[in-house]
Amino acid sequence: MRTRFAPILLPVILMTGFLLSCQAPYHQADERYVFVAFNTSLPYWQEAAAGLEDSAKQLGVKAELAGPANFSTNDEVTAFQQAVSQKPAGVLLSASNPEAFRDAINGAIQQGIPVICVDADSPESNRILFVGTDNFRAGQESGKRMGELLHGKGNVVVITIPGQFNLGERVRGLEEAFKKYPGIKITKTIDDKGDSRNAYDGVTALLQGKDKPDGIIGLEASGGEGAADALHRVDLTGKIPIVAFDKDPETLDWIQRGAITATVVQKPYVMSYYGLKFLDDLHHNAVHEFKDWRTAPTPPMPAWVDTGTAIVDKNNLAAFREALASHAKPPI
Repeated sequence: MRTRFAPILLPVILMTGFLLSCQAPYHQADERYVFVAFNTSLPYWQEAAAGLEDSAKQLGVKAELAGPANFSTNDEVTAFQQAVSQKPAGVLLSASNPEAFRDAINGAIQQGIPVICVDADSPESNRILFVGTDNFRAGQESGKRMGELLHGKGNVVVITIPGQFNLGERVRGLEEAFKKYPGIKITKTIDDKGDSRNAYDGVTALLQGKDKPDGIIGLEASGGEGAADALHRVDLTGKIPIVAFDKDPETLDWIQRGAITATVVQKPYVMSYYGLKFLDDLHHNAVHEFKDWRTAPTPPMPAWVDTGTAIVDKNNLAAFREALASHAKPPI
């Protein structure tokens, strides 16, 4: 018996395919997102750029990392304003100074351009959410490790960048941790401006004085490397414990050489990978709690996504390095 369904089904299948092909694509051909950061020459941002690229490929959109190669809030604000003027689908921002970016962020939001802070927050602005490290807790981790290393007693030097909100939270966490170690005092704070050479100069000057530190804590990527180099030059490698921050190759090398005792590492790849997905959802109003995120009484997103930290020292360095993906060159 011959079937009569084929002549009927074929036109239906063809018509369905035609209708589907006429539907507007979810992502526009020119859909573009920008991640604005500072000190973009650092390996930290190479890793973030890799997460941005992988996320963009999966979504089928364009994305790029922008911002000054040095630590300059003014240059970063200019880069952010330039990005907004190009009317992108959304902007990720690592705010080097929260107050400096508040008006610029609010202006972008008023234009209907979603802004998500990543890595460094501007919490008093109208940014939609923050994706990054719980910096208070990260500071506590640094303080706890140093407290154990010094057995609860000694003078500590802190290397940071004053005025940067996320680093201020780390300082606050550090001070909270030291409440359990009343014998430990922070006797000096060095502003390295995000440059290991400034950390080197600051630590070298201290070592030439009478009151040498008993421990050194770096709260951003450049401090640990500069401090380790300064100790190495005067044959003090391993004699003054250093607790660093982030996982730059130089920092990991100094751990292997015994100059840095431990480092608190963040996840910049994860921050940018998921930050872009959140931006994409906002641009397309994919979360249907409200009609439109621009007119919603509250953002249809988590207020804060904690991407977590880990501590790397000699005990787990080899395993950590083996597990890392290679992001040797900025992919975007």
